[in-house]
Amino acid sequence: MSAESNLHGSYAYTDTLKGVFYGPGSVKTALPKLLDMLGAKKALIVTGKSLFNKTDVVKTVESILRERDAYGATFHDIGEHAPVAGIRAGLQKFKDAGADVIVSVGGGSPVDASKAILYFLHQERGGAYVPQIAIPTTLSAAEYTVGAGYTNEEGQKVGVNAPELAPSGIILDAELTLATPERLWLSTGIRALDHAVENLYRPLLPPPIKHLCYAALADLFKYLPASKADPLDLEARQKLQIASWMSLWPLKLPKYSALGLSHLLGHKLGATYGIPHGITSCLTLASVVALKAETASKEDKEWLAGALFYLRKPSTGSLEGDIKQLSVEIQQLVDGLGLHSTLSQYKVPQNDVQTVADRAVGKEDPLFPKVVGLLESIYA
Repeated sequence: MSAESNLHGSYAYTDTLKGVFYGPGSVKTALPKLLDMLGAKKALIVTGKSLFNKTDVVKTVESILRERDAYGATFHDIGEHAPVAGIRAGLQKFKDAGADVIVSVGGGSPVDASKAILYFLHQERGGAYVPQIAIPTTLSAAEYTVGAGYTNEEGQKVGVNAPELAPSGIILDAELTLATPERLWLSTGIRALDHAVENLYRPLLPPPIKHLCYAALADLFKYLPASKADPLDLEARQKLQIASWMSLWPLKLPKYSALGLSHLLGHKLGATYGIPHGITSCLTLASVVALKAETASKEDKEWLAGALFYLRKPSTGSLEGDIKQLSVEIQQLVDGLGLHSTLSQYKVPQNDVQTVADRAVGKEDPLFPKVVGLLESIYA
């Protein structure tokens, strides 16, 4: 039996994370509590332009910090996919503010950019890593990982990785998500679904975490349509934030373990063609799951097929049939949320399909022709 079988493994929580606080309105009490836990005196807020300019969310966080005399500055020049120029500018802002903690507010880009800023700072100064408190307003779940992706000068997605880069505190306050644009909110929910599904066949992941992913799947399928139907439903939004947490539960693996093909394709498509993180999952996830019905190991097929039970859907009578049905259910959810997308819609040249497949798996991989076919199937 393989040493990476589900019957062998280990589990540990991340060393860095001090606490996840959740509930509508929780930022008012949780942020001061986390500052005390970390002994932090001066914060740099890292956020995006839209959240800063078009909502009161950042002002709410600023006012809490000002009451504690812990406000240093706000940096909002973070673009989608975290371009490296913004990271360098954020690092300088951190130094100028005399900050000793970053409070990231927004989606995956501010969270990942904050990790990258702290990584670059550590490269310069050494010593202990400076902590981050993450206040997410989307469902992308970047706050639960130890790695960060950013876009280099050539437009390629690159990454940094260290256990200490995981945020030290996370605040899930559904009230702060009310200003998030619907398409961003719902599409990052599909990103969370992507995490939950790909964790079912992710190497080294222990079975208890996979069962959390089943729970995440069930809640995402239930509460994403509910949130679309009533955008002011705070209970649905809070349930979705918790489902996002369950989809990418913080853990320490014995060695690096990538999620899967849907994420791999998403990384190649997102940075190169400017496709938002959530939309890349809308593009690729259902098709990747259908491909898994052909290519996955028996053990991985069993985990994928098991998802139908949690979605309260009857079995088709075979593992492969159940996985194909899961693919259909995912695509129907995406379409029902108004998120159906194509590569041509995002101006990906059709001639680039083989290049994307090559960057994702390599031409020598036996899977290469199937990945090309997958990309061609979602082109138009």
